Amino acid sequence: MSSFLHHLKTFLIYNESSPLIFTEGSFWLFFAVLLLGYSLVYKTSHLRSLYLLIFSFFFYYKSSGFFFFLLVFSTVCDYVLGLLISKTEISLKRKIYVALSVIINLGVLSYFKYSYFFVDSANQLFGTNYQVFNFLAHWSNVVTGTRFDVTEIILPVGISFYTFQTISYTVDVYRRKVAPVKNIIDFGFYVSFFPQLVAGPIVRAAEFIPQLYRKFSLSKREFGHALFLIINGLVKKIIISDYISLNFVDRVFENPLSYSGFENLLATYGYSVQIYCDFSGYTDIAIGLALLLGFRLPLNFNSPYKALNITDFWRRWHISLSSWLRDYLYIPLGGNRKGTVRTYANLMITMLLGGLWHGANIRFVIWGAIHGVSLAVHKAWESIFPPKRYQTPVWKRVLGSLFTFHLVCLSWIFFRAESLAKAWSMLRQIATRFGQQTFEVVENYYVVLSMIAFALIVHCLPVRWKEYYRGIFISTPLVVKLLAAVLVAIAIFQVKSADLQPFIYFRF
Repeated sequence: MSSFLHHLKTFLIYNESSPLIFTEGSFWLFFAVLLLGYSLVYKTSHLRSLYLLIFSFFFYYKSSGFFFFLLVFSTVCDYVLGLLISKTEISLKRKIYVALSVIINLGVLSYFKYSYFFVDSANQLFGTNYQVFNFLAHWSNVVTGTRFDVTEIILPVGISFYTFQTISYTVDVYRRKVAPVKNIIDFGFYVSFFPQLVAGPIVRAAEFIPQLYRKFSLSKREFGHALFLIINGLVKKIIISDYISLNFVDRVFENPLSYSGFENLLATYGYSVQIYCDFSGYTDIAIGLALLLGFRLPLNFNSPYKALNITDFWRRWHISLSSWLRDYLYIPLGGNRKGTVRTYANLMITMLLGGLWHGANIRFVIWGAIHGVSLAVHKAWESIFPPKRYQTPVWKRVLGSLFTFHLVCLSWIFFRAESLAKAWSMLRQIATRFGQQTFEVVENYYVVLSMIAFALIVHCLPVRWKEYYRGIFISTPLVVKLLAAVLVAIAIFQVKSADLQPFIYFRF
């Protein structure tokens, strides 16, 4: 009995070294317990929302500890401001309330994400010696007796995602695109819904809130689709992404000068596969879990490396973020309505801020600049050579996809490299020290390279082929589905690293 209580206490209390994430066995125990109770409340909408809100808050607490209170703070603030915006017809008051929402949300996000950048910049400019101060840790130490280091600021998991989500809510209420949520339980559930809470997709209120008041529905085909997405996501993350990361990509990016240019190039291709499988794998699992609970989340990835051009890439990659930047930044800046020069400037501003959203580092600014310039150049190209109405020849589409893929890979070098110096080192190695021992490299890393090639081939398969094998899985009997899940679980257990491998976008 004492052993059971000890394990229960361990499970219930936050432990930084064992967060509750999709790739850990503890999460699936959590989800099994959730489903057990969910079977009793899923038919009643208000009980369902309350039940899932409690579990979502617990999930975030287990993932982030005392940062849980930030989520509660953001939820309460935007719930109240949304109501205030809707209850007044005075234009100035409405603008003040929506501005207050944006300032509070971006202020909290900036404090945790950019404090070091601002303090370091101030120290360099004015010769001062200021240090960051963690107010949340200080308050926790005073109130609860914890011993957090107040000179260190840690980025809360998922803050970038739920911040953008709540901003979109208040802005849409201001624009009268969505009615305010009257019940704080429903609003809290919308903000904190655990499958997509920490790494998206960023869900708009207009897409999600109406689902709270509909009857639960889950067809047999949807159940099969959900299970397919979860298995597919776990394979992407653990079997492909984590494996190529640990066994090749991380080693080269850590010390690019120790490897030939050919190895650096292969590592760049590897990282393009790693980040896609990692991030889209999370999204697949999130969409599958939400579907099992009766909620539909939007598509977030659509075979982005098949894009014919850079504009097409951003219609396929992290769709919820790119559409958020378009609707809440690019269009308010003027979009393409203010002339050619302003259009290009707006694209650059949007992508530079998109880079800064990932972190206050010159590497992310360069990453955003590469995409901003590329989008502007593509728009200029189309203004000179308008796209034809008839279908583009296959060879042009292939060349366009290859060029776009390599352009994106170039930007990934700056995105992934540990420093700007290492990014330039990788580029110099690729350009000037390509190496002659290509066959030996392939022989030494044939498993990793085979996995990278396999992932890219599957990624580029025609949509109808993917729909075909997905349809086969969905149509199989439940026993076969469960057997497939067990086999995948065994394979995951065989290749899973003993070290925790968090999802890449947790750090953003």
